[in-house]
Amino acid sequence: MRTPSRLLLSLLAATFVLTACNDQKSSTPAKQEAAQSETSPKLKEGVAAMVNGEPILESRVALLLEHFGSQNPEQAGNPETRKMVIEQLTMQTLIAQEALKKGLDKKPEIADQLELTRQTTLSNAFVQDLIASHPITDEALAAEYDRLKSQFAGNEYKARHILVDSEERAREIIAKLKKNPQSFAALAKANSKDPGSKEHGGDLGWFDPRAMVPEFGAALDKLEKGQITQEPVKTQFGYHIIALDDARQKDVAPLDQIKPMLKQQMQQQAMRKQLDELKAKAKIVIAEPPAPAAPAAATEPQEGTAENTDAAKESAAAGGKK
Repeated sequence: MRTPSRLLLSLLAATFVLTACNDQKSSTPAKQEAAQSETSPKLKEGVAAMVNGEPILESRVALLLEHFGSQNPEQAGNPETRKMVIEQLTMQTLIAQEALKKGLDKKPEIADQLELTRQTTLSNAFVQDLIASHPITDEALAAEYDRLKSQFAGNEYKARHILVDSEERAREIIAKLKKNPQSFAALAKANSKDPGSKEHGGDLGWFDPRAMVPEFGAALDKLEKGQITQEPVKTQFGYHIIALDDARQKDVAPLDQIKPMLKQQMQQQAMRKQLDELKAKAKIVIAEPPAPAAPAAATEPQEGTAENTDAAKESAAAGGKK
């Protein structure tokens, strides 16, 4: 969606404030000075005003009215709003005309800003056109929801573990746990190499097993609630002793609850696909970054500096002997 100038909206808001203040000060209309503008019925259709022969289009007025009305609902539909909008657009057009007379648009930095604004406007228009031409249907949303639901459905676990370096040490701990399962937390604090869970008695909280390495998740799937692995579980990190405290079915939010977010995500995916295709077809050449500036040359000591320093030292020493 196009957005009007923030400065223009601010000026428009300020104008309403000043107008409101003036209305409160006087209940009778003051005499107004003769204006240099005039209302003419001869303007072409779709033109709201002319400034030195340059048209101010009704479409631009409507755009500002829409945005200003959304920010100031109490002013929506107020006939004065249209007058204020046209006045501000008139001033903006006059200022822009003066800038062109001064050749400010020829300055490199101004030309760059104008080109960047043009490209940004076109890019936004392209995005809006793509969204409009590729609507996300309810059927597509339902299909994507089912795919994600099957992908993320399953159990999540609440478990503890003890991580050690050797299989022998892991078996020793398992033997101790067989005699006293309640000592798991104490054994984790005393032996575990996992700094993230060690101080919490090995507690990992609730998690999706797919977030763990495959061997760890596979071992969890074989355990019942309250059980401890009877064999060390070897992973890339070492040897684990795992205790399963609880398990539950992973909840998936209903489609109606996540529909707006899912639709936006699918639109972004479609946009990314389109951009990737455009980039693959384009010929893009990127210049090498400029070489860093050479360091400043070191200043060479002036002639006689060393001798003068030595002489100063000898003079100071001689003075100290007196």
